[in-house]
Amino acid sequence: MKKMTLNILILATALGFGACSKSNPGAATSGAGDTAKVSPFQTINYLNSISGKKTIAGIHNREPNATPARWTNEINATTGKYPALWSGDFLFQQDNINNRQLMIDEALREWKKGAVINIMWHACNPAYGAPCGWDDGQGVLSSLTDAQWTELCTDGSPLNTKYKNMVDEIATYLQQLKAQGVEVLWRPMHEMNQGKFWWGGRPGANGTVKLYQWLHNYLTNTKGLTNLIWVWDIQDFGSLSADAVNYNPGAAYYDIAALDVYDGSGYTQTKYETMLRAAKGKLIAIGECDRLPTAAELKTQSSWVFFMSWSELTFDKNTNGEIQQLYNADNIITLEKMPGWK
Repeated sequence: MKKMTLNILILATALGFGACSKSNPGAATSGAGDTAKVSPFQTINYLNSISGKKTIAGIHNREPNATPARWTNEINATTGKYPALWSGDFLFQQDNINNRQLMIDEALREWKKGAVINIMWHACNPAYGAPCGWDDGQGVLSSLTDAQWTELCTDGSPLNTKYKNMVDEIATYLQQLKAQGVEVLWRPMHEMNQGKFWWGGRPGANGTVKLYQWLHNYLTNTKGLTNLIWVWDIQDFGSLSADAVNYNPGAAYYDIAALDVYDGSGYTQTKYETMLRAAKGKLIAIGECDRLPTAAELKTQSSWVFFMSWSELTFDKNTNGEIQQLYNADNIITLEKMPGWK
């Protein structure tokens, strides 16, 4: 979510497929963006129906997980409307880990209201385990030695097993949502071209994308989480054009291509066209932002199916008047305009 650079290494474990395998991606990918093809996901079908016409308004609810609708409610207090996309995070600190169930319960409530559900995971570095801090040298902003990375990629090694156990914990919550019929926009390993996150910053087929591919295979095939709509996400660095190629995990591994917009230059046509090219017919979205797009920009760049502003930055970087104007625009979908889920 912020501006950073640094190279780290890549994992590809294989639980059930061999370490770092690129096996059959499974059934999670839906053919998003192909309007001639009906998806098994209600969410994808709805997003396809609005693509090129309207954009869903969303906001992230960052920590604490004890109040998982805090920023959604703040938008309502400011605009009189609720966002049509609710977003939560599994997070990494002990208190937020303890309150993951509250976040999942809120996801279910929001789904029943008709909202699109987005969940992400600022995961702790598996070499040090959870809970962890943000940038304490062993937290979310940390790295691995070559030896640690090799161990992590060795199926059945202590570090490899530790990482799988972390993923298994997350899977239990996602399985709860599956049992309730909740479809989840799942945005793990966000900002894959962001080198300060332990999972990011290594381009190419043998880089960061392999970990993402492994996670897709594991959660889809081994854990049976067919309720996940996979969101591949990168940030708008100056290297975006190359990053959209070098960090692309392949069409079988995602349903939506998302761009996080933080570099200060805003919603340029170049960024928009870069994401359209990278997505190759799949849906595109604004995965995170601080400064909101205007309704006029979203009319010009009408293929963005949603924007998700970042919690407190929404109010730090935009005036109440700007937020109100956007949320009341005729091409913006707020919760009361959603059709509801079956």
